[in-house]
Amino acid sequence: MTKIVVDAMGGDFAPKQQVAGSVLALNKDKDLYLILVGDETQIKAELANYQYDQTRLEIVHTTETIGMEEIPTKAVKTKKDSSLVVAFRLLKEGKAEGLVSSGSTGAVLTAGVLILGRLKGVSRPALCPAIPNHRGEVTLLCDCGANLECKSINLVHFAMMASAYAQTVFGVENPRVGLLNNGTEDHKGLLLQQETNEILKKIDCINYQGNAEARELMYGDIDVMVSDGFTGNIAMKAVEGCGKAVSTIMKQEFKRNLFTKLRALLCGDIIKKIKKGLDYEAVGGATFLGLTKTVVKGHGNSKALGFSVCIEQAATAARGNLTEKIKTMLDSVDMDAITAAATTGANE
Repeated sequence: MTKIVVDAMGGDFAPKQQVAGSVLALNKDKDLYLILVGDETQIKAELANYQYDQTRLEIVHTTETIGMEEIPTKAVKTKKDSSLVVAFRLLKEGKAEGLVSSGSTGAVLTAGVLILGRLKGVSRPALCPAIPNHRGEVTLLCDCGANLECKSINLVHFAMMASAYAQTVFGVENPRVGLLNNGTEDHKGLLLQQETNEILKKIDCINYQGNAEARELMYGDIDVMVSDGFTGNIAMKAVEGCGKAVSTIMKQEFKRNLFTKLRALLCGDIIKKIKKGLDYEAVGGATFLGLTKTVVKGHGNSKALGFSVCIEQAATAARGNLTEKIKTMLDSVDMDAITAAATTGANE
């Protein structure tokens, strides 16, 4: 039985959508056990609306919640009985194999580092979301916001961790890795990208394809896009905005008059397929790679389906021993030699 602890009070629609998503995941996966952390009264009131296997779900009551607007470090250190902090504590104590939260990104990152800690050999943990692409699959973007300023050694670690993640959770046997840059030529980019590009060419445990432009996130042949958190976050938000814009424009055009409404009826199946292909909720959240246990950060406005996918992600990563695979990959490389080659970083 795979145990996942859920921050039931984190997110814009908590605990309603978190409970609904938990039940969806529980009913889909018969080998799943969930620990819902938060206000017991509210959680039980939501659970009363559903049928589920009560022997595979428990509630851990807490009295505090960390809001989206709170200062992450202060909140994690002072709110000891918050749903997020207690959930991380349960994970650290071995009561669960993975954690899912749609709460404050800053608080999740802070709690992950302060309570769980990094895997040995990981310079910095990173957030890695899955971006839908034209192949009907996903492209992993690592990092998307956890590390705004990076050195080349950090990006090298991101490439290895995301490759292990692609193999473990998405079943990609030999993930193709690209470095997000403003051109594919070796001389393109700032010093950070140029230096990282040269180092990644020497890493045998990953399938490095070279520099990649932002359009290849959704319309390319790579499986992993490596980036510093600042650039990666901008790319991710641009993709999300593009998806919403396309959806809105299609709705407006098909509702413009009677003829366009008739056209919409004729190509309804195509419209649904396009909408599904651009739906970031359908691919779950961002996995916080590099910690000692599996942590998945869902979107703050996650609905039930999206949250259930996040739980599925966490369970799959835990069952596939993702953290051990990352450690094995890091151990297979002479990191001292790489560090020596990466003496100059973007923030030096």
